[in-house]
Amino acid sequence: MDAKILVVDDEPEIADLVEVYLQSEGFTVFTCGTGAEALACVAGQTLDLAILDVMLPDLSGFTLCSEIRRDHHFPVLMLTAKSEDMDKITGLTIGADDYMTKPFNPLELVARVKAQLRRYTKYNETDRAADSRDIIDFNGLVINRNTHECWLYDEALSLTPIEFDILWMLCENRGQVISAERLFETVWGEKYLDRNNTVMVHIRRLREKMHEPSRNPRFIKTVWGVGYKVD
Repeated sequence: MDAKILVVDDEPEIADLVEVYLQSEGFTVFTCGTGAEALACVAGQTLDLAILDVMLPDLSGFTLCSEIRRDHHFPVLMLTAKSEDMDKITGLTIGADDYMTKPFNPLELVARVKAQLRRYTKYNETDRAADSRDIIDFNGLVINRNTHECWLYDEALSLTPIEFDILWMLCENRGQVISAERLFETVWGEKYLDRNNTVMVHIRRLREKMHEPSRNPRFIKTVWGVGYKVD
């Protein structure tokens, strides 16, 4: 798999370890020790994925992720020593696609990187012919699975691959209630664990991008104790 990956960590031994494992899989790796170096790399390279440490000497990984999300949609994986739920929620809310805590298993990290790249590549294949099954259009919302584009009342929505997958799955099953467990296992491709609030955070982020009121959303509705649905 040929892809360019940015690794941002101020601990050289961690950055070197990640670089070695990723290079062994054929990836091109750029390592940076500060947020400023990382932003310069993002501006000068066409990247496919970024792995960001939260604790950096000049700015936080959360700030760096927010800056990346202004203009880029490639997957972002947060890699940090922090394990508190609030840190995870913060990372996911600002646009991160995945989250791992230190110490970590390098093989698991590589597996997650590959999973994110497969999803990202899937939605950036623009050379295959589109058909009606690739487009959902109702009530002012238009989603094109072929081009990974989404509009709401003619306003383009900037969605991450994870957000796009969630919205597509809900709209494709319009009228049905989809549980958080089913959403997580389908979109992330991993086993759902109790007290996993990852789906909830991404639903909240989707509603914000769609300018949906939290108490009475028009599109993504919460069925308490059951899951989510789009009418």
